[in-house]
Amino acid sequence: MSNSDEAAEHARAWLAAEPDDDMREELQALIDGSSDDLTRRFTGRLQFGTAGLRGAIGAGPQRMNRLVVQQAAAGLVDYLLANVADAAQRGVLIGYDARRKSDVFALDTARVCAARGVKAMLFDRHVPTPVLAWNITELNAAAGVMVTASHNPRADNGYKVYLGTGSQIVSPTDADIASHIDRVDACAVQLASAADPLIEVLGHEHLVTYVAFASSARLCPEVVGVQVAYTAMHGVGGASLLAVFERAGFPAPAVVAEQQQPDGSFPTVAFPNPEEPGAMDLLIACAQQTHSRIALANDPDADRLGVAIPAPAGSWRRLGGDEVGWLLADHILRHTTGNDRLVVTTLVSSSLLARMAAAHGVACEETFTGFKWIGHTVLQHPERRFVFGYEQALGYLVCGQPLDKDGITAAVMMAEVASLAAEEGVTLQDRLDAIAATYGRHVMADKSVRMEPAAGVAAVARLRAAAPTHVSGRAVTAVQWFDEAGLLRLQLGDELRLQVRPSGTEPKVKLYGEGIEVDPHPFLDELATLLEDR
Repeated sequence: MSNSDEAAEHARAWLAAEPDDDMREELQALIDGSSDDLTRRFTGRLQFGTAGLRGAIGAGPQRMNRLVVQQAAAGLVDYLLANVADAAQRGVLIGYDARRKSDVFALDTARVCAARGVKAMLFDRHVPTPVLAWNITELNAAAGVMVTASHNPRADNGYKVYLGTGSQIVSPTDADIASHIDRVDACAVQLASAADPLIEVLGHEHLVTYVAFASSARLCPEVVGVQVAYTAMHGVGGASLLAVFERAGFPAPAVVAEQQQPDGSFPTVAFPNPEEPGAMDLLIACAQQTHSRIALANDPDADRLGVAIPAPAGSWRRLGGDEVGWLLADHILRHTTGNDRLVVTTLVSSSLLARMAAAHGVACEETFTGFKWIGHTVLQHPERRFVFGYEQALGYLVCGQPLDKDGITAAVMMAEVASLAAEEGVTLQDRLDAIAATYGRHVMADKSVRMEPAAGVAAVARLRAAAPTHVSGRAVTAVQWFDEAGLLRLQLGDELRLQVRPSGTEPKVKLYGEGIEVDPHPFLDELATLLEDR
C-alpha cells in the first residue's frame, strides 16, 4: 500500500472518530482534495517533547485537535500510573488559557483522567500558567497540564506538562511519556462523563491563594510604588496581575484597554509575543500618555515579561531579555543575604549573571536552553537557597516557586526596581549604566537563519565538525559542544562568545553573541554565512 493510500485509510478512521464539526469539515475537504496535503497530515504525528505539544489547530495527527489531546492525555496518565505510586489519588491539575479550543482540550484531559481511574482537578475558568504551576505543589498533584500555546501565533495551541515538583518535564521523561502515547490509539480513547465524581472543578479560591503568594515577592515593601503601564496582550494574566499589584501595595497600573481582556484572536497584534517588533507599541503609547516610569507586558499565558523604559527626549526603548535579567539580579542580590544563595541561568543567556553572583558570594549555575532546565537545576541543589533564575527569552523566576518562569511575580519585582530607583533619584538606564561600569559593558546580539529542522541540525553538525579557526579576523580560542542542547559555543578570547543551535520549536537556526566592550553583531553575521556555506 502506498503512503497516500495509507494516509487516506488513516484519515477515514480519524474522520469517523472526530468529535468536532469544524474538524470533520476540514478533514473531509482534505480527503476530497490533494493527496499530498492528506499524506502530510497523516504521516507521523505531532511529536511530544520537553515542551509537550504545540502546533496549529487543525484536523489530523500533525495538528492540535481533540483526538491528539485525548491521545496525549491517555499516554500521560498511563505514564503516571506506571511511575508514580499514588498518582491516581494525587491526581492531575488542569488549567487552560483563552485560545481556541483550550477549554475543550482541558475538559477532555479531565475526562481521560477519570476514565482511567485518576483524579482530575480542573480550573473552572482560564488561568495564567503560573497559577497552574504554583498550585501543583500546593495541591500535591502528581502532575499538571496547562493548555496553552503561550506566545505562539494565534492559529496555534499547545499542551504543557508538569510533574509534581511544579517544574516542566525534561528528558528522558518526555521520551518516556511519548512512548506511552505511542501505544494509544487516538481514535479509541475512552472518555468519562464530564460529571464523573473523579473530576473536581476548582473555583476562585485557588487564584486567591496564588495572588496572596505573588504579592509577597517584594523585597522592599516599604518603598512607595510608581506609575506603571501594563498590557496583558489579550492574554489571561490581566486580572491576576491587577489583583497582585493591589495586594502588594502598588498603585493600579495604567492598562492598555484594547488588550486587557482575554481574546484568543489577538486582534491588535500580528504576533502576541513581547519580543516581537511592534508588539509593545500600544503599551509604550500608554506609558507615554500616563507618564509612567516603566512599561510591563505579559505574554498571553503570563509566564513571560517584557519591559520598556524611558529614553532621552521622551522616547522609550524595549529592553532585551538579558537587560531585564541584569536589573532583577542586581536588585535581588543587593536585597537578599546568605552564603547559601543560588542563581541559575541558561547557556544562551548572558554570562554577566555569573560575574554578579561571584561579586556577591553567590553560587551560579548555567544550564541548558529552556526554562524547564532551570527548574531541574534547582531541584538538583537542595542544599542551596534559590533566589533568582532567568533565560534571555523573557523568562524570569524571582521566588522559590513554582519552578517555572512567572511573568506576574517578575512584574511585581520589576515595579519595585523602578520604584526604588525613583526613590533614589536615578533612572533605570542609570541602573544599567552602573551595572556596566561595575562589571563591564556586555553587548548582546542574536540572529536567526531560516532552515527546516533537519537541515538546521545538519548545518550545526557540519559547523561543529569543521569549526572555524577565525571569525571576522579574530581567533577562536575555545570550542565547546553541549550535546543535550545541540549547542556549539565558540570563544574568541575573554571578550567575545558566539553560540549556535537549531531551534526546538521553529524552522530556524538561532545564533547568539555576547561581547564585553565589543560589538558581537558583525561576528554573528559572518558566523551565519559560515553556517549556510557548510
